[in-house]
Amino acid sequence: MVMNTIDANMLKKMFLSGAQRIDSKKEWINELNVFPVPDGDTGTNMTMTIMSAAREVQALEEPTMESLAKAISQGALRGARGNSGVILSQLFRGFAKEIKEVETIDAFILASAFERASETAYKAVMKPKEGTILTVARGMSTKALEVFEETDDLEEGMRQVIEYGDYVLSQTPEMLPVLKQAGVVDSGGQGLMEVIKGCYDAFLGKEVDLTMDVKPAGRVAVSDGDIDTSDIKFGYCTEFIVMLEKPYTQKTENEFKEFLSSIGDSIVCVNDEDIVKVHVHTNDPGLAIQRGLTYGSLTSMKIDNMREEHQEKVIKDAERKAAEAQQSVPEERKATGFIAVSIGEGVNEIFKGLGVDYIIEGGQTMNPSTEDIMKAVDKVNADTIFVLPNNSNIILAAEQAKSLVEDKKLIVIPSKTVPQGITAVVNYIDGETPEVNAEHMTGEMSRVKTGQVTYAVRDTVIDDKTIKEGDIMGIGDAGIISVCPDIDAATEELVDALVDEDSELISIYYGEDVSSETAEALAAKLEEKYPDVDVELQNGGQPIYYYVLSVE
Repeated sequence: MVMNTIDANMLKKMFLSGAQRIDSKKEWINELNVFPVPDGDTGTNMTMTIMSAAREVQALEEPTMESLAKAISQGALRGARGNSGVILSQLFRGFAKEIKEVETIDAFILASAFERASETAYKAVMKPKEGTILTVARGMSTKALEVFEETDDLEEGMRQVIEYGDYVLSQTPEMLPVLKQAGVVDSGGQGLMEVIKGCYDAFLGKEVDLTMDVKPAGRVAVSDGDIDTSDIKFGYCTEFIVMLEKPYTQKTENEFKEFLSSIGDSIVCVNDEDIVKVHVHTNDPGLAIQRGLTYGSLTSMKIDNMREEHQEKVIKDAERKAAEAQQSVPEERKATGFIAVSIGEGVNEIFKGLGVDYIIEGGQTMNPSTEDIMKAVDKVNADTIFVLPNNSNIILAAEQAKSLVEDKKLIVIPSKTVPQGITAVVNYIDGETPEVNAEHMTGEMSRVKTGQVTYAVRDTVIDDKTIKEGDIMGIGDAGIISVCPDIDAATEELVDALVDEDSELISIYYGEDVSSETAEALAAKLEEKYPDVDVELQNGGQPIYYYVLSVE
């Protein structure tokens, strides 16, 4: 039977199915990221964005097209995280604008909604880059306009649009050399395709579980008594690779998977020619390891106590929530305020010492959402508020918050790193207009060269550098500069690339995984190496990043 309309109840099912599909695929999408840094990845950001909208959609008991459009648009806009999440929210916003005044969606409306979604997303990005989620969205929009001129059969038309979307996605490596070098398609485009395919599954009547957990992702304050790990059924996350030394048939693989299922859950068992990658949550890692040894030798073994990690995370979240609660709104409204995204306790204190009114914790490891930024704006009682994202993946979310705030003037200083943000605040001129200050702060910020030292979370090839999981990387403003097995060696190589004959100051912020003694030894080595350059050492306290550097 030809289906040529979509009503509100069907659209609700389709949207929730799309949200569920990307949620189930988010880790795979994360693996497509070219940059192998431990950050808030594309799949995670897109999932958290759509889940914000899914909460609103799921709450509608008797949806209308108008109420659905509002829930999808506002939920996604407020929950948008990272560049990919913001672009996804803009696609939803454009789509919602086109459908909000109709009772049902037909072929013409669907094609128009695809077109408006693409146009809205392109307008939201200052410098659109082809070979990304934008390209995939526009490709499907063009195909939808073409197909639905010929047919009003939505099932057949959507099938052709999805097929063409997959084709455009497959071409993204030809548009972006960095994707081709890494051997992957664009992760944002892949995420969009998963959403659309999930929607199509529901339209076809496939059985989809729409009872997924869409609870808010915000932090919850807890006390020590609230910490309960009893719901973690299997306590040890166990991973290893088997270097096969015996025949490993389909029957052997099935038997291995059955055994793993008998001792745990969350099982991944992938056979790739002469190796088998194993992941299982279990209460007895030894049993999994012993069985693995029957097939060959083991390597890359890793066992994490999830109960202990959960406990530490809950405690840290409670401490963070308590610190956020102390950032109260001043009673008297002032002319200017500052909000900064920060990455660690030490950096928090630096920003506070410079007069920043509100700190949003998150940065690289968890990109704050548009709503997180808007909540921070509510806490700062000022006419004009300067927002310092301090991360290239947060700038779009900050700009989106700017468009949603009505009673205050937001000025987003496009700081891509913490040192840039610190430089911007230091160069604020009291008494000058907001516009003059914005220009001056941005100009001074651009003169600072910055770097970060962290570890690789996956194997890849980028900037003609072969990177293995666990390698230490020195990352500059323009890309990866050094790849070494040693933290100090990678850091020194990075500093060497940043320092020139005009350099006067090297600022080093060491992370929570670096001892003060180790950091002091590195600083002393750099002082000896560059006697004409001042070296300033501070405890940044940031996770994941061993060092954050700036050179002026």
